[in-house]
Amino acid sequence: MTVKIISGDSALVTRHVAAAVGLDASRLLTGRDVAALDPDGLTRAVERADLFAEVDPDQKLRVIAALRRAGHVVGFLGDGINDAPAMHAADTSLSVEGAVDVARAAADFVLLEADLDVIRRGVEAGRRTFANTLKYVLTTMSANLGNMISMAAASLILPFLPLLAGQILLNNLLSDIPAIGLADDAVDPELVARPRRWHMGFILGFMLRFGVLSSLFDAATFALLWFGFAAGPALFRTGWFIESLLTELAIALVVRTHRPLYRSRPGRVLLWSTLALIPLTCAIPYLPGATLLGFVAPPAHLVAALLGITLAYVAAAELLKRGGRGLGATAG
Repeated sequence: MTVKIISGDSALVTRHVAAAVGLDASRLLTGRDVAALDPDGLTRAVERADLFAEVDPDQKLRVIAALRRAGHVVGFLGDGINDAPAMHAADTSLSVEGAVDVARAAADFVLLEADLDVIRRGVEAGRRTFANTLKYVLTTMSANLGNMISMAAASLILPFLPLLAGQILLNNLLSDIPAIGLADDAVDPELVARPRRWHMGFILGFMLRFGVLSSLFDAATFALLWFGFAAGPALFRTGWFIESLLTELAIALVVRTHRPLYRSRPGRVLLWSTLALIPLTCAIPYLPGATLLGFVAPPAHLVAALLGITLAYVAAAELLKRGGRGLGATAG
């Protein structure tokens, strides 16, 4: 986030204010300088200057328009009548509780604390929310696309349904528990250092790459169950249920960060719910009443093989993530 002062006060007063908040007082443009520049020249100049002094309301509008042409999302803080036009022109406008009525009415937000740090905290909270929303979208879309491809392909080949309705609902219920933790997940510092935007091309490409990867490991599971264990309908469904749920739990930990998995600690809810669900997933077929959902107790070496497939999937997802652009593709 870049801070610039746009003021109608004299250059001397503006420099004193800049020094008080730690800005470089030498990078200043006056209203006369702004008036002498054409739109292209002003667009270049606003990138270099931190202070704008002795500017009239129309020149404030021009500075804001130049910043937006340069690709910035502009917030403007004002408290006077002559600030209202600039507040309307900015992407986001802020005022203070003691401002004139016109400024408060023009503002999107009114600060009730005498502390500008609340703006920084609000921006950081918004960036964390964006990052965690994107994590959920990427996790859900890639996992669901992979499951749909696998389900459709298996239904065309197998003489029975690959999963029963109750098993699908249980899978969705359990996988949604860690997803709740994504709302308050820890965010890597570099993901909040810069503003980020939606890039639908990146999201669709990510969904396709990871969806296909998920389907490939589902296919490996199908081959293991069908050829390696000669699984009947009940054992096949049990085995795929375990693998499908384990991989869906694991992928959230992989795609939540552009770093290697081991270098980014998840939030507590996401981490502990995932760690609790992994053994529960393997134990479900052995629990009383599991037969009511169509499960059977699989042999221990099958469960071990499914855990191996899951670990291989995590390793492949890590490699695919590093080969792509990662979450940082939405920055800027």
